[in-house]
Amino acid sequence: PSLTAQSGPPLPSSPICAYTSWMHVIIGCGNLYRKDDGIGVVVAHRLQSYFSKHPQSNLQIVEAGTNGIDVLLQAHGAGKLTLIDACCSGSEPGTLFQLSGPDLMNQPPPNFNPHNFRWDHAVHAGRIIFQDAFPQDITVFLIEVLDTTFGENLSPGVAASVEKTCAMIISFIHESSRPPLPTQQSPTL
Repeated sequence: PSLTAQSGPPLPSSPICAYTSWMHVIIGCGNLYRKDDGIGVVVAHRLQSYFSKHPQSNLQIVEAGTNGIDVLLQAHGAGKLTLIDACCSGSEPGTLFQLSGPDLMNQPPPNFNPHNFRWDHAVHAGRIIFQDAFPQDITVFLIEVLDTTFGENLSPGVAASVEKTCAMIISFIHESSRPPLPTQQSPTL
């Protein structure tokens, strides 16, 4: 028998698309079963715990694992996006890097394999697909890792950076959620 497309009632909208431009989405990336690679998810869990006690109405914290498509869908419709992930730059394990603005404007290498679709591909694709409905205000926190072999525990240097990383991101969130100061005009002479 041949397969034909069947029309029916429209699928419900994803709750992810219900974000408004004032929503700040924080996404922890990584694999909890590849030791240090799970640092983004570990930090996201800590942030969820903190903000459950200090709620902010415009904040959504989620994990995307290693799937860039999840980043793409979770970020759609938000006004601000913060990503947390592991990196391997050769720096001291636990070193924290913060990227934003021009650092994120470089186009990632083309990748047509959905199994290798990373957060940087998601940012690039989201800007093309969703245009103004994808955050333009994006900040990425990358934590240098040491060991990404199979296992569930962070290496000591990376584990020691979790609290510092969380404190820096919490401070960043509080700073970025403050209303801008009113502009002052020079007195007229």
